[in-house]
This record gives sequence, structure tokens and C-alpha cells, in this order.
Amino acid sequence: MIEAIQFSSFGEFLNMGGYALNVWGVYAIFGFFVAVNLLGPLRRRKKILRDLRRRSELESSES
Repeated sequence: MIEAIQFSSFGEFLNMGGYALNVWGVYAIFGFFVAVNLLGPLRRRKKILRDLRRRSELESSES
């Protein structure tokens, strides 16, 4: 089974037996969704913290 997975060259590996567009496209989509799911909440967290800081500064200046 392992012998069937081996490629004779790096170019053959990149070509993926003629299915390169499908294989690498799926990897790209997967990478995009992982990045969105990691970076999206981090950006939201920064925005929430910035808004909370701004609100606390406004409340302290009003009193």
C-alpha cells in the first residue's frame, strides 16, 4: 500500500496524478476556512475590548 502512495518526483507529487486542481483547491479552501475561523474571533475580541475601553473612559470622564 505504501508503495502506491510514493511519487517518483516532486513534479509528479504536485500534479497528484492529474487531480492537482481538485486536491490543491480543497487544501486552499480548507486553509481559508481555518484562517477565517481563527482570525475572525480574534478581530471581534479586539473590537469588543476597544469598545469596552472607550465606554469605561466615557463613564469615568462623565462622573
